[in-house]
Amino acid sequence: MKIVFDAFGGDNSPVEAIKGAVLALQARQDFDIILVGKEEIIYQELHKYSYEKDRTTVVDAPEIISNEDSPAIAVRKKKNSSIVVGLKLLNDTPDCDVFVSAGSTGAVLTASTLLLKRLPGVFRPALAPVLPAIGNKQVILVDCGANVEVKPEMLVQFALIGTAYARTLSGNQNITVGLLNNGREVGKGTNVIQEAYELISQNKKINFIGNIEARDILSGEVDVVVADGFSGNIALKASEGTALMILKLIKESILKNGLRAKIGYLLLKPAFKDMKRTLDYNDNGGAVLLGLDKLVIKTHGSSMAKSFCAAILQAVNIAEKGVITQVSNILSE
Repeated sequence: MKIVFDAFGGDNSPVEAIKGAVLALQARQDFDIILVGKEEIIYQELHKYSYEKDRTTVVDAPEIISNEDSPAIAVRKKKNSSIVVGLKLLNDTPDCDVFVSAGSTGAVLTASTLLLKRLPGVFRPALAPVLPAIGNKQVILVDCGANVEVKPEMLVQFALIGTAYARTLSGNQNITVGLLNNGREVGKGTNVIQEAYELISQNKKINFIGNIEARDILSGEVDVVVADGFSGNIALKASEGTALMILKLIKESILKNGLRAKIGYLLLKPAFKDMKRTLDYNDNGGAVLLGLDKLVIKTHGSSMAKSFCAAILQAVNIAEKGVITQVSNILSE
């Protein structure tokens, strides 16, 4: 298996990106990695580490697409950027399986849809992050930003894609699906949401439980939450912000409540570490762009080494489980 890795994507690249790539190489032996970016700098960073050189290839891409660049213009003009070069490599090389990047979300999405092929019947690819949920569960959010405006038929397809992805990850065939809305009652939401509700309800391949509110996304009630990219992105970032706020509030409360609170913290330290690990996006990989004939994983722009490592290992895991085949099968049944 070969992973194409954008070594210059994200706020902390290339230092943290390359460190994360080396950590991933050390963690598993069953994949090779292609590092894309400024060749000279990549080799300078790699020189800091002991790694398997025969599993590592470097491809030069001297240009960088920043978050300030217009995605459409940058993809067209910066043809030697790490994002464009990496995705072309993914498309043109049969034994390359996944592209991983923490770069500009807009540029990754634009370049992916332009340079890669959609699976038969797919209207639009969708970004699908896996989020932690209560009860040691996970929930997949489809879509979290690839499609700001949608049609009802697209939301039905997101439900199908999410079902296939959830089955691939969990092995559970009875995947439950909820539709993100501003209330649980039937008839709530925009015309698009209401029509999507009816269409999803009628689809026998979807185990649809009805509307779900944003506050219940992480409740563990459903395995897949379907949303348009605008609402899904807001829900995702609100969840991330809430998780960070909870961790900060706990820390502040311990510091201001004296010795007793600190002793209590020491007793509960393993529990707090476990909670932090669950809530920290750095441990949970990235969002998968589903609906294309190759896999693309967009990880957090502020990713550090362990997040890059998690995204690469996530890429290996879902590629070997055949998620593209699963998505293609459910759409063609």
